[in-house]
Amino acid sequence: MRKLSNWFKSTLFLLLIFLLAQGHAAPQIDISFDRQGILLKGKFYAAQGESSFVTVLLLPGLPGNEVDVLGLGQRLSEAGISTFMFNYAGTHKSEGHYSFENTQQDIRAAYEFLHQSKNVIKFKIDTTNIYLGGYSYGGGMALTYAANHPEITAVFSIAGGDHGEILREYLRNPEFAGMLDNMFERLKAPTGPVRFAEGATPKEVTEKGLANLDPTLDLRKSAPLLAQKDILLIGGWDDNSGSIENNVLPVYRALKKANAQDVKIVAFQDNHAFRGVRTELANVIIEWIQTVSRKKKE
Repeated sequence: MRKLSNWFKSTLFLLLIFLLAQGHAAPQIDISFDRQGILLKGKFYAAQGESSFVTVLLLPGLPGNEVDVLGLGQRLSEAGISTFMFNYAGTHKSEGHYSFENTQQDIRAAYEFLHQSKNVIKFKIDTTNIYLGGYSYGGGMALTYAANHPEITAVFSIAGGDHGEILREYLRNPEFAGMLDNMFERLKAPTGPVRFAEGATPKEVTEKGLANLDPTLDLRKSAPLLAQKDILLIGGWDDNSGSIENNVLPVYRALKKANAQDVKIVAFQDNHAFRGVRTELANVIIEWIQTVSRKKKE
């Protein structure tokens, strides 16, 4: 009986731990929102409590997935930071077609969604504390959007791509161009998850000429527009996709040259997926958000 009693106590203890953990898990709320007649899909990870919450608009890579971005939605919301992620137009179940321009419009629609009074109430959003951030493709898009929108005062980029530099490398490096062409071909619907707008692939973009691009896609040249903002840049030393040498450090140097006072750079010993350091990655972002939020109150 004593053995059975000990087994029962141990089982009850483990069950209690499981239930407590479940109680702290942030709910994943399916979201649909409109961008000029195009329905975009996403998820909202709601922090739990009675007050209004700091909220992050979190942009995925390309094509991203339909659940989360590096597990950050779950981790940030458990730390009291609500997180909203969505799929770009033309990806997964979001309507429309993908392009640089459409992505920028998508971000604007998502940002406006977070400011709609009914959503502010429903999701307990502190509209004075909304942060923009992104991973990979989304990191570059977040910085480009911030460069064009003064109302974005704090932005973070995880292994973000400098699309101006990526397209220049496409033109000067045939091996890189071939790799990128193959990747975009695999992404293309109907076999892949992306429906491309006409002229949206790297090959088509470069054929039109880089002079026709939004200049703020070139993050190094956009540094003066970003210099007054709070910026967190994150990279992986073993990242061969959004490498520190080509995408992160040059942007950091350009920001410092533009006299940016509130830019921070953090590097992890990991590759583009950050699978081995995701808890540490989340903690860096949480600490940065908390620091910037305190500064806003001073």
